[in-house]
Amino acid sequence: MNKMLKLFIIMLVLFCIMCVSVNSLSKIGSVGDEVSEIQSRLKKWGYYDGKVDGIFGSATRNAVIKFQKNNNLTADGVVGAKTLAALGISSKDVYNSADYELLARIISAEARGESYLGQVAVGAVVLNRVEHPSFPDTLSGVVYQNGAFSCLYDGQFYEPIADSAYKAARDALNGLDPSGGAIYYYNPTVATSKWIFSRPVITTIGRHVFCS
Repeated sequence: MNKMLKLFIIMLVLFCIMCVSVNSLSKIGSVGDEVSEIQSRLKKWGYYDGKVDGIFGSATRNAVIKFQKNNNLTADGVVGAKTLAALGISSKDVYNSADYELLARIISAEARGESYLGQVAVGAVVLNRVEHPSFPDTLSGVVYQNGAFSCLYDGQFYEPIADSAYKAARDALNGLDPSGGAIYYYNPTVATSKWIFSRPVITTIGRHVFCS
């Protein structure tokens, strides 16, 4: 292996590590201004009585869980997009331009033939998975999870991104969720998994059935 190839591999690994770090949501061990803002709002509303220090410790997590329970959110102590929205903190601060590009790409690959709302709904499912404890807690982790999206294996993922997918990604990141909180979707005309047919259906948009 020549030196240039070794250097390329090292740079690629460092880039992947950096992407995972940037995309992480606020949870135990997180530090920074976003955590301080979360603590400030929880303190203002009586959920948190600790120090606003920007360190996401057990006291902050417990306060987040109380807030989530009182607001009918998944009480996992992880501050995802929905919890941020309930706190009045924009989810734009959580996801960066690389996330936006990746979300648009997965929307385009999975739903370019669907209506605009159908495309937004697919993007919302990806974001809902980021928040759900059963899935990876980063957008890239959800998209690249083994076996999660067939478009990564049939070549559709690498096709040019449809213009509508960019707009759908932006609206999904801004909180629009036509799926009704779904974490799965499927096309009943091509799906073969008996398990997916057993999931509780939330809504149907175009050719996709969205379920919990």
